[in-house]
Amino acid sequence: MVVELYLDLFSQPCRSVFIFAKKNNIPFEFKKVSLMDGEHFGDEFGKINKIRKVPALRDGDFCLAESVAIMLYLAEKFQTPDRWFPADLRLRSRVNEYLSWQHMAIRMHGSKMFWMRLMIPKIMGIDVPKEKMDGALEDLNASLTLIEENFLQDRPFIVGDQMSLADLVAIVEIMQPLGAGLDMFEGRPKLSAWRDRVQASIGKDLFDEAHQGILGAQDAMKQVDPSKLELFKPKILRLFF
Repeated sequence: MVVELYLDLFSQPCRSVFIFAKKNNIPFEFKKVSLMDGEHFGDEFGKINKIRKVPALRDGDFCLAESVAIMLYLAEKFQTPDRWFPADLRLRSRVNEYLSWQHMAIRMHGSKMFWMRLMIPKIMGIDVPKEKMDGALEDLNASLTLIEENFLQDRPFIVGDQMSLADLVAIVEIMQPLGAGLDMFEGRPKLSAWRDRVQASIGKDLFDEAHQGILGAQDAMKQVDPSKLELFKPKILRLFF
């Protein structure tokens, strides 16, 4: 029985899991869960993941949530190359350092810009105050500076000469604002050079496949029925206003 992965590639964590599984030739069945349609709130998905978030994994009678936990499970089960999550204690700790930091930093700020620039004004019809937008962009830029100066420094990749899970998670997070027309690599030559190395390590075809949906988000959102987002509106307003 192959592993089942429940994914929506609009989600950064889902893209990380998707790229990791495909790059390592891990056999899996792609189970699409549409966040826009609220499918993660359905009864069937609730049996897979009571947290009701994607990504989720089912391997026989074993179910698992959270992208980092899923990738580590896959890494151990399928014995992926050491570079992803090194056996060396210090290198592995550096990967864990980034993975522990990113949730409330680059991922949160990248998601906020995506919602503020695209989803909230164009789908929900709510104007985002300029000071809110400026503050969110400042937070995102501060996180990018930390990636450059603290996590990347002068190394080719976050933990040295090879791409790891830290780089994979980082690249999909920084790509998220591009879906709303905001290129966070612009004016950052160090970050741009790192992106090119990561893309080459992943492979352009796989990189493009994973990001096709998010890069076409502005056109895709024109087809979305705004009533579908009414379910999310209270939560989004609490988060951003």
